[in-house]
Amino acid sequence: MKLTQTIFQQEGPIWESFCQHPFVCGIGTGELDQQIFCHYMIQDYLYLLDYAKVFALGVVKAQDEETMRFYANLVRDTLDGEMHVHKGYMERLGITPGQVSQAKPTLENLAYTNYMLWVANNEGILPLTIAVLACSWSYAVIAPLLIQQHPGAQDHPFYGEWVRSYASPAYQESNQQILDLVDRLGANCSSQETAHLLEICHNCTEFERLFWDMAQRGR
Repeated sequence: MKLTQTIFQQEGPIWESFCQHPFVCGIGTGELDQQIFCHYMIQDYLYLLDYAKVFALGVVKAQDEETMRFYANLVRDTLDGEMHVHKGYMERLGITPGQVSQAKPTLENLAYTNYMLWVANNEGILPLTIAVLACSWSYAVIAPLLIQQHPGAQDHPFYGEWVRSYASPAYQESNQQILDLVDRLGANCSSQETAHLLEICHNCTEFERLFWDMAQRGR
């Protein structure tokens, strides 16, 4: 069994269950309060700045040019692609650059990003890659499921762009490339190494859950 198959066996059902979370479900139905979404947008924007730093450390930790270029592209895609959607929403919500620069990450956000950065700084390229997986892969799971569960979710005048961006072929392909890298790097993992990687991924999955809870509270 490939490493990603083992990971999905453990984490996939949890990621799928996120579609039942009030915040995520509210995006699917279009009923989520936009002020709550506004708080999420700011916090997720701050999160992505640190997420990009983890990818940048992937360039540093990589042992070959191909992997260096892969992680360099992920930095670019995060800063110029995924964050572009956030900037569009923040403009629609009336959030100014000044508000974003003065915003502070919540404790949940800090704990999550600090954990990923600790793994990235202190462990090798494979644990680093596993640390970003719960975010990347869970969103790739959530968006198509929302479309299945809530027909028309991708066409909602406000939340549709969020759903479409994570369900898009481009995002799905980017996530698949991360999975392919995990399987390449983890092809010869021992059972002890696999257990450690599963622990990292599960920790990040639990941080994802806490992030959704924080988003729903709106503070």
